[in-house]
Amino acid sequence: MLFYDCSTAPNPRRARMFIAEKGLKIETHDISIAKSEQLRPDFLAINPRATIPVLVTESGAVLTENLGIAAYLEATFPEPPLMGRTADEKGAVAMWNAIVEQQGGWPIAEVLRNTNPAMKDRAIPGQTNFEQIPALAERGMARVDLFFDLLEGRLTQSKFLALDQFTLADITAFVFVDFARVIRRRIPQTNPATLAWFEAIKSRPSAAL
Repeated sequence: MLFYDCSTAPNPRRARMFIAEKGLKIETHDISIAKSEQLRPDFLAINPRATIPVLVTESGAVLTENLGIAAYLEATFPEPPLMGRTADEKGAVAMWNAIVEQQGGWPIAEVLRNTNPAMKDRAIPGQTNFEQIPALAERGMARVDLFFDLLEGRLTQSKFLALDQFTLADITAFVFVDFARVIRRRIPQTNPATLAWFEAIKSRPSAAL
């Protein structure tokens, strides 16, 4: 297998944590988004969508989305389970992972990509350039605050997001919550359940990668 990573971006970090939690050692190539290496012809030959992460499987299949990478690794290396064992558990993990992506990841990205001068004309990942839209950043900031409320409500009821154990959904949420620092958003001090959950995940060895 071959893993294409970017040490500074949140989505590759999600895959990196998943790989580490599985205890796997995979050959890795770091692609610098800051240097626009994802737009080089040699990388575009691997992933024409110019996004990271990418996992090339043992059979040569190219997987370019976190959920696809996680599903492949879970099926190939089922222990420890990070996507549930039973049908109900698998559904819950997939549901919460999607909720976190939509309610947390997307608005954080909206704020960053529509305000950061370095992303002028690069408001959407990929080969096509898109102009920044300030109104999307304003809306995204409001949505991030709602996301923190959503997390606190759930984590008041459950130690982890999807199940009573650590899963892919916790990886996704942890990475996005941590990355929210780039838009100057942190877990509110009035959200003790989320703060405790975050510190617990932060103490895992995979979180340091």
